Amino acid sequence: MQIAVLGAGSMGHGIAQVSAMAGHDVVLRDIEEEFVEDGLEGIRENLQGGVDRDKLSEEEMADALERIEGTTDLEAAVEDADLVVEAVPEDMDLKKDVFSDVEDAASEDTIIASNTSSLSVTEMASALEHPERAVGLHFFNPPHIMDLVEIIIAEQTDERTEEFAVDYVRDIEKEDVVVRDTAGFATSRLGLALGLEAIRMVEQGVASPADIDEGMSIGYGHPMGPLELTDHVGLDVRLHIAEHLREELGERFKPPQSLRRKVRAGKLGKKTGEGYYVWEDGERVGMSGDWGDDA
Repeated sequence: MQIAVLGAGSMGHGIAQVSAMAGHDVVLRDIEEEFVEDGLEGIRENLQGGVDRDKLSEEEMADALERIEGTTDLEAAVEDADLVVEAVPEDMDLKKDVFSDVEDAASEDTIIASNTSSLSVTEMASALEHPERAVGLHFFNPPHIMDLVEIIIAEQTDERTEEFAVDYVRDIEKEDVVVRDTAGFATSRLGLALGLEAIRMVEQGVASPADIDEGMSIGYGHPMGPLELTDHVGLDVRLHIAEHLREELGERFKPPQSLRRKVRAGKLGKKTGEGYYVWEDGERVGMSGDWGDDA
C-alpha cells in the first residue's frame, strides 16, 4: 500500500518506520523541513539500533529506508495514499482541520486514521463529508517496539474501514484490540487511572517513585512502572489527557497537584531531563525531588 503519515515526531516517524518495514511505501509529512529531517533521522537511528542488536540485517534496514520519503507538501503526501494516519498534537480543532484537508486532497477511497490516545474519533470524523472512512489507530510509544495498536471505531466508521484497519495492523505484525469510541478508549483510561494513583502515592509519601514502579513491574509483570511510563509519555501529555477525562468521566481523573506543578516548572519527563525521575542521555540517573539520587 501507499501510506501517508502526517507528523514526524516520535509517534509519526515510528508509525512510518513500522509501515515501511512491513513492505509499504510511506510518505512522512510535517509542516517544516527541519521536522521532516528529524523524523527521518529518528527512523535511521531506530533501524541502526536494530542492526546493532542483530534484530534485522543491513539489507532490511536499507530496504525500509528506501521505501520512506519525506515532504512538507500535504497534497503530494496524501494524493495517492490508501491510508493516511495523522500523528499531530492532541488538539481537537487541529485534528479536525487535518482530517478536512486530507479529504480535500486524497481519493474517495482513502482511509483516514487518527493516532489519538484519548480524543473522540467520532468528533474528528464529523469534519469529513464521508465520515465512514474515519478510524482510530492508537499506536503505543515507541511504535517500533510496542506490539499493541488500539483500533477505535467511531460512530460513523463502516465495516469496510474497520476491516481495513484490522488487516493493516495485523499486516505490520502488531496485535490489535478493537474498542468503541468512548472517552479514553480502553488503554488510556486504565493506564491513566494507574498513573494518577501512583502520582498521588508519591505525594502522600507512601513510597519512592522507584519502589512504586518496581512493585508494579516485578509484582504485576508490567514492562515499565506507571511513573517511569509517565516520564516517557510526557507529564504534559498525561496532564492534558487527565483534564480531558475529568471533563468527560468525572472527578476520579482529577490531576494531582504535583503533576500540575511539575508541568508548570517545565519538568515534563524524559524529553526535558526531569519528571518523576532525572534523565541523562535517555537513561534514568536518579529520582526527582526529595527521594535522593537512587535511580
